[in-house]
Amino acid sequence: YQGYIEVLDTETGETKDVQAYPALNLANDPSTMKYRFNWNAPIVASPHDPKTIYHAANVLLRTTNGGLNWEEISGDLTRNEKSKQGPGGGPLTNEGAGGENYNTIYYVTESPLEKGVIWTGSDCGLVHLTRDGGKSWTNVTPAGLPEGLINSIELSPHDRGTAYISATSYKFNDFSSYTYRTTDYGKSWKRISNGVEADDFIRVIREDKKRKGLLYAGGERRFYISYDGGDQWQRMQLNFPVVPVTDLLVKDNSLVAATAGRAFWILDDLGTFQQLSPADAGNTTMKLLTPQPAYRFGGGSGLPSGVPSRNIGENAPTGVILDYMLPDITEKDTLKLEILDASGKLVRTYLNKKNPDYSAYPGGPPAATILPSEKGLNRFLWDFRGEQVMPDVKGVFVYGDYRGYRVAPGSYRARLSMGGQVSEIPVTLMQDPRLKTTPAQWQEQQQMLATVNSRISEIHKSVNDIRKVSKQLDHHEMMLKDKPDARVVLDSGKALKKRIVDWEANVVESRIQNGQDVINWPSRLNVEYFLLKSQLDSHDPQVTQGIRKRISDLDSEWTKSKQELAAIRQQIDAYNKLYQSKSIPALDYR
Repeated sequence: YQGYIEVLDTETGETKDVQAYPALNLANDPSTMKYRFNWNAPIVASPHDPKTIYHAANVLLRTTNGGLNWEEISGDLTRNEKSKQGPGGGPLTNEGAGGENYNTIYYVTESPLEKGVIWTGSDCGLVHLTRDGGKSWTNVTPAGLPEGLINSIELSPHDRGTAYISATSYKFNDFSSYTYRTTDYGKSWKRISNGVEADDFIRVIREDKKRKGLLYAGGERRFYISYDGGDQWQRMQLNFPVVPVTDLLVKDNSLVAATAGRAFWILDDLGTFQQLSPADAGNTTMKLLTPQPAYRFGGGSGLPSGVPSRNIGENAPTGVILDYMLPDITEKDTLKLEILDASGKLVRTYLNKKNPDYSAYPGGPPAATILPSEKGLNRFLWDFRGEQVMPDVKGVFVYGDYRGYRVAPGSYRARLSMGGQVSEIPVTLMQDPRLKTTPAQWQEQQQMLATVNSRISEIHKSVNDIRKVSKQLDHHEMMLKDKPDARVVLDSGKALKKRIVDWEANVVESRIQNGQDVINWPSRLNVEYFLLKSQLDSHDPQVTQGIRKRISDLDSEWTKSKQELAAIRQQIDAYNKLYQSKSIPALDYR
């Protein structure tokens, strides 16, 4: 405010005052000032030349040399009513700190499509346009627009002559929404307020950079969207708080909102709105929407909960956000989402139904993620992971993660199906651009992860198989313990059971019941592989020499365990022959 402006030298850390016309101006009447600056005086860089800076007072100033020289490129672009440029805060006391000036330029923007096409809006309700870099100006204020604040001007990224203005007159106790559209550089205007609540008003409009006529608008209390250039607005509040929106910015195909007192908010991936229209709300077909490319990067967690935090924001979720439209479906309908790699190999499957055979226990695998299947728009997060392929050992606490490992960057496909309907779209996973890694390094990481998964699966399957034998031996012992003629079989079974128990104790640790128990009993072979799985499944795919050496050593241990298991199986065969030689009946009631 007051025209104060400095340049910071980022190398020296020093600043230099570059005011167009230095003056203290404290307690001075605005009518006596050379330039009247708004408290929020615009400072805008040209989209065509970063060295061209505009600074707005009641006239528009321009510099091309860092503020050493400023030139006036307009006359007074306000109502310039001297009766409203007296002492601020009067008549009791003059609140003349400089933020009380009236008849000032509040908004400035230069067309990104045309150099020298500049629009201004004043705090007293005037809109001006130059198409020749400031040599000549035209008052293009919409007819019927009352005195008020031109809060924002949006220039279409698609059409040169299209602009949207948002004006407010709430300081005159008028809470109507004054939003207008022109397609001919302000020669004619259409008021676009249909759908805005009567006692609400839009402060800012932004047009989608990819889809012409798709508008986002922030109001005093509501958030709005329009698919037809503002002819009709509809509320799109979602979990956004009831709060004034002061500005909007489209960045990387996401929408950033600044609010009055409730922080910054981001609406991730505008692709959903770019691919939908109001007609889709009543659609009876299934539709999977193409997501924006996702970086294979951690930092967030799952989808936002929808419950705003009071103090901190949320990182973007880790994964690919998938949006899809559904008709009304019944409980009998099975909705399936499949992720496939570039070769068509299935990577992951999600269903909208729970697994009836799943049962939770400490240290076991997590329940399958349920696919939302509500009528209308649904949102789901694929967490970059493949399927959980290794079986668990019931009741055995594993100090590790059963989930599938994260896949490598590349091209994938998502396929949504239900009944006879199928919708399929491409999915792109991008590498963190800060990583200096090669496709070969990603391939090695993925191959080693698959190997570790395979080892864990082998171990757990072997334990589950041998436990079945152990249970049968328990049954035989109970059945034969009182039969002297079966003593040799009983003793053989006890020896076999001990060998099985000893073998299992070397590959899994059954005494561990929780995360604290891991310091009481050493983890066994399966958990050592789980540890390597976790270390391999990293942001940077380069495999360390330590991991290579450890896998080699664990593989040697597992080879020895498999050799012992093969010997146990031979002993099982011998036990079976002995059992059969005694002609022991399968059922004995004596």
